[in-house]
Amino acid sequence: MPEFLTTREVAELLRIKERKVYELVAENAIPVSRVTGKLLFPRVMVEAWVWRHAEYRGGIEGLEPRPPVVAGSHDPLLEWSLRESGSELAAFFDGSLDGLARLAAGKAIAAGLHVYEPAAKDWNREHVARALPGAPVVLLEWAWRSQGLVVAPGNPRGIEGLQDLAGLTLIPRQQQSGSHLLLDHLLSEAGLERRQLQLLDPPARSEADVALAVAAGKADAGLAVETVARQFRLGFVPLFRERYDLAIWRREVFERPLQQLLAFCRGQAFATRAAELGGYDVAGLGTVHQNGP
Repeated sequence: MPEFLTTREVAELLRIKERKVYELVAENAIPVSRVTGKLLFPRVMVEAWVWRHAEYRGGIEGLEPRPPVVAGSHDPLLEWSLRESGSELAAFFDGSLDGLARLAAGKAIAAGLHVYEPAAKDWNREHVARALPGAPVVLLEWAWRSQGLVVAPGNPRGIEGLQDLAGLTLIPRQQQSGSHLLLDHLLSEAGLERRQLQLLDPPARSEADVALAVAAGKADAGLAVETVARQFRLGFVPLFRERYDLAIWRREVFERPLQQLLAFCRGQAFATRAAELGGYDVAGLGTVHQNGP
């Protein structure tokens, strides 16, 4: 099935009638997007919603033990910290929505998210609430990041914003990524549509893949964080300041792996690395933005 489902496809997936799908939407009981003017359902979030409501030893909490994996969106500083802290936590980065689905399915103990929610002008809360309703999940701030367009060195195309992308080649991100959703929002704000851009196929599955496509001349630009542009010595056009959070099963916050990671992040080596990478504000690291029941 595609990444975004129609009501008919959701009905097929859940083995129910379409009328029931509309009832679930009216009750605000199922994850749905209306950004295109019609109902679209992120498949990974619908699957996570099903997992969350499974009856198994008291629900998804019963799926023990969870593997020591941090899923979700890729972040260079987090990836480095997982390795350097000795936390023994593995990483599986394949997008914010994928991370939420893995968290709900008991396939990870935490997920990195940077999903902008325009209606509330907030980050991640609504998506966590929909994917994991009533779950004991804590939303901890990791960092504020500078998000923008990675361009060729010296910015030969003279790109100053999204309005300059019409007719140029853009490397998109996969649909389950926070960057994909953020680009849709920014294009809407700029009065543009994806069809006005030349989109490279297949989409990039990581920040580094975006930079590699631009560095190789395959794309004129791509949406990514500032630190990736710096790492590959590329140009960068800042567009948005975003908050990257860690959604964590609350019990896991107090276990050794997460405690070791958080302790490491309070040290000088972490602060130095964040400054070297650039584009990070880690002053609020550890701030609790949501604490499930």
